[in-house]
Amino acid sequence: MKEVIVLIGNYGSGKTELALNFAFQAANQGKKVELLDLDMVNTYFRLTDRTGLIKSKQIRLVSPNFVHSSVETLSLPAEVASAFALDWDTVIFDVGGDPAGATALGRYREDFDALPEGSLTVLNVVNTRRPMAGTPERLIHLMEGMERHSRQKVTGFVNNTNLARMANADDLRDGYEVVREASE
Repeated sequence: MKEVIVLIGNYGSGKTELALNFAFQAANQGKKVELLDLDMVNTYFRLTDRTGLIKSKQIRLVSPNFVHSSVETLSLPAEVASAFALDWDTVIFDVGGDPAGATALGRYREDFDALPEGSLTVLNVVNTRRPMAGTPERLIHLMEGMERHSRQKVTGFVNNTNLARMANADDLRDGYEVVREASE
């Protein structure tokens, strides 16, 4: 059965790095992997920036049209449909960092609904040190907006709380408590 993982979350939560790591792990297990960059919000860090590494792992990458061009408007390529139509073992979606960014995912609701039960996981990636994500109430508010716009239900949280190179174990523990409270 095809495994489909959708990563949503606030700006700077680490969705793209997690998407890469999930894809690499699946590829290292010999799985056929497709990685889709649906982040229409943050154009500063894209999966396309890692094209060489992604191709070296024999992972297919689908990115918005006009990425790394002088055109400022991004659009979704028709190849997104391949996530549902082709025979992949693992498909990973990296989705925009706010409710408006999650709207790109909503366009594919019927395709997601047609997946076999148990094949879809929607993870809300959380860095409680990012603006707008420091309390359980804020996390729930962000999550509800992303669910509404993406037309998908979050099935779990990923605590990715950090302050880049300044992070310590206390940051991760504090983030865990906030995420735990939001989960409850």
